Amino acid sequence: MFSYVLFVVMALLTGVVIAVQTGINSQLREFLASPLQAVFVSFMVGTAVVALALVAKRDPPPLAKWASMPWWMWLGGLCGLFIVSTNIIVVPRLGAALLTSLAIAGQLTTALVLDHYGAFGFPVHQLSLARVAGAVLLLAGVVLIRYN
Repeated sequence: MFSYVLFVVMALLTGVVIAVQTGINSQLREFLASPLQAVFVSFMVGTAVVALALVAKRDPPPLAKWASMPWWMWLGGLCGLFIVSTNIIVVPRLGAALLTSLAIAGQLTTALVLDHYGAFGFPVHQLSLARVAGAVLLLAGVVLIRYN
């Protein structure tokens, strides 16, 4: 039970960190006067921290294994690049609440489909009326945030 609660708290904190990161990166973009430079700084810092963690754990990258990965596994990095870049570019125009609600709506809708089919190794969770109703309510929330 404790681990479940810990995972729920971690998931909630992920949402907090995404919102904070969006604000920080938006200000970084303004300070540097360049969305591309802001994205670079953001990823450079993250890459440096991960590199230090790998060195500290004495966990060198298995380059041979990386070379044998399926091509689509490399797309995760591009997804991260898209997310950070979009946040930096869009938040000044839409605001944090609308950007976040739209992103969550897209994430939830896609997650329902991925869960239904068990794509990318997700456990299968069939679509149900309750799950669809939850997504519809979330989309209604997006509309309320947009037109408030």
